[in-house]
Amino acid sequence: MALFVISDLHLSFSANKPMSVFPGWENHIQRLTANWKRTVKDGDTVVLGGDTSWALKLEDTVEDFRFINSLPGKKLLLKGNHDLWWSTSTKVKNLFSKNGFNSIDLVYNNCVLTENFAVCGTRGWQPDGEEKIILREAGRLRLSLIQAFDLCATPIVVMHFPPVLNGAVCRPIVDVLHEYRINKVYCGHLHGAGAKNLLPEFEGIKFKLISSDQIDFTPLQIFG
Repeated sequence: MALFVISDLHLSFSANKPMSVFPGWENHIQRLTANWKRTVKDGDTVVLGGDTSWALKLEDTVEDFRFINSLPGKKLLLKGNHDLWWSTSTKVKNLFSKNGFNSIDLVYNNCVLTENFAVCGTRGWQPDGEEKIILREAGRLRLSLIQAFDLCATPIVVMHFPPVLNGAVCRPIVDVLHEYRINKVYCGHLHGAGAKNLLPEFEGIKFKLISSDQIDFTPLQIFG
């Protein structure tokens, strides 16, 4: 079993949001499909770090998730800032069940075990954003990590927003990472020139950017 991470697929099978208008995103679905099938096997797990679908309503995500479900491996989904379709966990899982999308699960106020690892994380927020949202996201991250440690599993932390960006810090989130001795976080959200704003390390915590356009639309293997 291998563990992979990738973020920001920005699928739009049912929405008029072609990513080809952005440099470097030409034919990104075809490239993603070929690279995914080349690297990921059926017994592997792929963590999707948010901004999965451009759909605005949950019912409009079906074709996007049909595509994801058709790809090899188990997929674990986190929420991104553009995932406006995201409803309650129950409603999302009901949609998966109704459509037979049995290879997709959620990481949301929880952790998910894969072998000896626990995939943990949360959406996060802009470091200069509203404090109450940052505090809420820090709480969700703590819940996820508490579960991992209760299960005696090694946590793998994935977040959509980097908690440190352009000199600004989501201090409550970074404090949770320190509290649970997390020394590496996989992040998405950033694209193009904005990728340069990610600090590779802050206070002993390393940050790795996994936005799909920044890793050549290829799931990044981190174990196995």
